[in-house]
Amino acid sequence: MQNPSSTEPFATARFIKEIGRGVKGARSLSRDDAQLLYAAMLDGRVSDLEMGGIMLAMRIKGESVAEIAGFVDAAEASFEPLLAPVSEYAPIVIPSYNGARQMPNLLPLMALLLAREGAPVFIHGVISDPGRVTTAEILQELAYPVSHDAQQVAEQFARRAPVLMPIEDLAPRMSRLLAMRRILGVRNSTHTLVKIMQPFAVPALRLTSYTHPEYLAMLTTYFTTAAPSERGDVFLMRGTEGETVANAKRAQQISWMHDGECTILVQKQEPVDDLPPLPAERDVVTTARWIEAALRGEEPIPISILEQVEQCLLVARHLQSKHGGQDGAVR
Repeated sequence: MQNPSSTEPFATARFIKEIGRGVKGARSLSRDDAQLLYAAMLDGRVSDLEMGGIMLAMRIKGESVAEIAGFVDAAEASFEPLLAPVSEYAPIVIPSYNGARQMPNLLPLMALLLAREGAPVFIHGVISDPGRVTTAEILQELAYPVSHDAQQVAEQFARRAPVLMPIEDLAPRMSRLLAMRRILGVRNSTHTLVKIMQPFAVPALRLTSYTHPEYLAMLTTYFTTAAPSERGDVFLMRGTEGETVANAKRAQQISWMHDGECTILVQKQEPVDDLPPLPAERDVVTTARWIEAALRGEEPIPISILEQVEQCLLVARHLQSKHGGQDGAVR
């Protein structure tokens, strides 16, 4: 077995031979092999030719639970974990990599409602995405800065403000693999990993979403059988245009993954004819001004988002009371 810490080129033929046989012929890697392979990819020890082959093979085959587990193990070991502030709530981790194409992006509203209650809210993702309105753009319009290092993260937490950190600063090696989409034209496993990784040294509540139905079963199995329970709890839901905020028009099912179990917290709501008031347009400025008005009580906040916020606060407080004595908090 090759040394994971080596700087030598990493031979991937035996891995590609397993995963590259197509949908019916491909076999999944073990967790250890998946970790070894993804660590080499993160370290830049895999050639461009092999990298493209691996990414396309995994996209065609689909990741197994063991592969996702190994990939996450390598991913979380590739960057320095963050420290959490002293709080009655565990950190709430919100990935934001999709933005809005059709509906207004109300993830910033949810984040601000959580932070207003004193919860440490950490958002990581992309700053901009052509054709989409990102969470980062809206938060910056609302005068919340981007944090580029651990010191700035701590300063934002001290202000009881939501933290916004680009993936380039949080996990630069993963960011490089995300950028392969611009070359290959399709997403790769890293797009799933950034939505499920846990960046803190202490247990945290992760808000996680899926887009394609087949990922519901795989991620449910991963979080209940393979994810370390000491890393915290997870809310899993169908994304609103890919984002982990409840759909303002009708609530999605939210599953709570905790201690190897899956509990349904919010039931899927049927479509309704009477839609709640929403921003007139989905652009950055209109959305930001509407969010400000909603926070002042001048616009009604969608019931589905209020229910999501309530559940986040309940579980984050429960998680902190269960694990609050662990190291990794800023004191």
